[in-house]
Amino acid sequence: MRIVFAGTPEFAAQHLQALLDANRHVVAVYTQPDRPAGRGQKLMPSPVKALALQHGIPVFQPQTLRDPAAQAEMASLQADLMVVVAYGLILPQAVLDLPRLGCINSHASLLPRWRGAAPIQRAIEAGDAESGVTVMQMEAGLDTGPMLLKVSTPITGRDTGGSLHDRLAGLGSRAVVEAVAALEAGTLVGEVQDDSQATYAHKLNKDEARIDWTRPAVELERLVRAFHPWPICHSVLDGAAVKIHAAQLAEGRGAPGQIIDAGKDGLQVACGEGSLRLTRLQLAGGKPLDFSDLFNSRREQFIAGKAFEPCR
Repeated sequence: MRIVFAGTPEFAAQHLQALLDANRHVVAVYTQPDRPAGRGQKLMPSPVKALALQHGIPVFQPQTLRDPAAQAEMASLQADLMVVVAYGLILPQAVLDLPRLGCINSHASLLPRWRGAAPIQRAIEAGDAESGVTVMQMEAGLDTGPMLLKVSTPITGRDTGGSLHDRLAGLGSRAVVEAVAALEAGTLVGEVQDDSQATYAHKLNKDEARIDWTRPAVELERLVRAFHPWPICHSVLDGAAVKIHAAQLAEGRGAPGQIIDAGKDGLQVACGEGSLRLTRLQLAGGKPLDFSDLFNSRREQFIAGKAFEPCR
C-alpha cells in the first residue's frame, strides 16, 4: 500500500518509525511548518519531519489543507491510505476522500471518552482508572469516526502526563501497524461511537496550572501529575513563583495554602480538603530539586504558618 503519514510531535514520530520498521511504503509525510524554538528562536523541524528526512521521505508542510493547490498536490501522491497522528491541522472532507481506504487516526484515549486536544492529561486529572489508544476511521467531526481498534492500559497512582504519554506512544504505534495490516486484509470493521458517552479534552494552558489551594488535595495531587512535564503546576510564595514537580497526599488541616510543616520528607501545605506534601520544587531562576535539598539550604523560606498566595 502507498501510505501518506501526517503528524508532528514525538508521539507521532514513534508511529512513523513503527510503520517504517514494519516495512510499510510511506510515500510522503505531512507535518506542521517549522517553528522557532530554543533561546535563539531558530526555526526547528518537527520530530516527524526530522525522521522523514533521515529516511529520504518527501516532506510537505502546507499552512492549511483547505487550499485547492495543497489538495491537488496530495491527490498526485495516489495514496491508498493516510495515517494521521497528532498532526495539528484540520483535514477537510476533500482530503479525507482522497486515499482509496480513507484516513485513519491514532488517538490517545479510549473513545468516545476524551475527544480533543489533551486526552492524556485530562484522563489523569479526572482520576480515570485506565487510558489507551483508539485507532479510528476519520470523518469530518472531531474524533467522532468509527473505532477500528482499541488498546488499553491502567493509569497508576504514579503516572504523570509524561509517563502515560510515553506508554501510549508505544501502544499506539503497535496498534497502527496492526490496523494497517488488517485494513489491507479487509478484516477490520468499524464500531460506531456512542456520542452520549463523549467527553471533551480541552487544550492545556498555563493559567489552569496555577494551584487553587481551596480545592481538595486529592484533585490537586492528580493535577500535579497530569500537568507534568507541561505546563507544570505552580503557585506563589513570598511574591516569587514556585513550580511543583511532584506531590503526595498527606494528613493535616489548615487554611488553604498555609504551610503546615516542612521537613526532609517534603513541604506540607493545607488544601480545601486535606493537604499535600510537596516533594520536588523549582524556585524562580533555579532547577528542579527534591525538597530535602531545598530544606537544607533554605529552610527559613518554608516556615510553618506562612502561606502560598491564593489563586486569583
